[in-house]
Amino acid sequence: MRESYLPFSPPLIGEQEINEVVDTLRSDWITTGPKTKRFENDFAVYLQAPGALALNSCTAALHTALVTGGIGPGDEVITTTLTFAASVNVIEHVGARPVLVDVEPDTLNIDPRKIEEAVTDRTRAIIVVHFAGHPVDLDSVHELAAAKGLLVVEDAAHALPAKYKGHYIGSGINPAAFSFYATKNLTTAEGGMLTGDAEFLEQARVISLHGMSRDAWKRYGKGGNWYYEVTLPGFKYNMTDIQASLGLWQLKKLSSLQARRNKVVEAYHNAFLNEEALELPALRPEVEHAWHLYVLRLKDGACKVGRDRFIKELSDLNIGTSVHFIPLHLHPYYRKKYGFRPKDFPQAYNNYRRMLSLPLNPRLSDRDVTDVIEAVLEVVKRFRQ
Repeated sequence: MRESYLPFSPPLIGEQEINEVVDTLRSDWITTGPKTKRFENDFAVYLQAPGALALNSCTAALHTALVTGGIGPGDEVITTTLTFAASVNVIEHVGARPVLVDVEPDTLNIDPRKIEEAVTDRTRAIIVVHFAGHPVDLDSVHELAAAKGLLVVEDAAHALPAKYKGHYIGSGINPAAFSFYATKNLTTAEGGMLTGDAEFLEQARVISLHGMSRDAWKRYGKGGNWYYEVTLPGFKYNMTDIQASLGLWQLKKLSSLQARRNKVVEAYHNAFLNEEALELPALRPEVEHAWHLYVLRLKDGACKVGRDRFIKELSDLNIGTSVHFIPLHLHPYYRKKYGFRPKDFPQAYNNYRRMLSLPLNPRLSDRDVTDVIEAVLEVVKRFRQ
């Protein structure tokens, strides 16, 4: 057993990021300024996206996208129940009704067939979530959305740098929201990015900063003008140059960080492939997985203990894990407001009961990975049915 506890997903911050932050702190700009603009441009170039808007969270990006898309009271927005609360909370924030649907049994992504069944004459948008970093079946979603005139918003919090049919998630014209939270493949501690059509982002930029016609950098920089107008009641969602300083170097390192993630995933796959008690993450041939999460599922009846006990046993062996996610329809707010029952979404519910996320981050050493593998296999052996 390990002597020290292995955290689930700590960040990997290097000297370049630290020096860039110090440089920012010694500069004239610590809030939204030139480094935020550089980060936006570099991010768009990396993804080959039409444009990018840096914000203070993925939640802000999702909320801004819905507001920019004109989604509001009386509208319905379809999304998955197997996601973090932010994906659905933002629908409530704009006064619309979230319509939850079930997931595919292999990828655990939103099921396009269930989306089609859920569309009504009040449906205005679909929020798809690229679960764990495996891209959604976007062709099916976009075909349906085009036929019904619906806005597609991608929750890409897990999906950097995933690809669907050779194209980066976020490279399209529809809005895609990314997260740079501390556990993500690229981190700015807190932060997010919205990509999409340039005209859409121009309006989103105004909405994301009080509805003002000029941001601070344009007003207070050399040649700027003090005058501004509030064109609508916007939000305070801007990213700072301190955050962007981290992002600039994290983006430069993303390929190498991702390569390490892939090595860890390969080791997990090879170790667990022939273990009959475990179901491995799915990987379809048309995608490149971002591997934000490595989600194992315990096969029904294979072990004498359930998922919760399995996690406790791993913790006792000093291995940190997590669960992604508690389905939204099980949380008190949504359960009480909309009358959901656990088995309303059987795929999400049954998979939730069996799933756990293993440590997956570029800080893991080969010894760490071996410790995780040995601990998982030990617990399986101890409690095999």
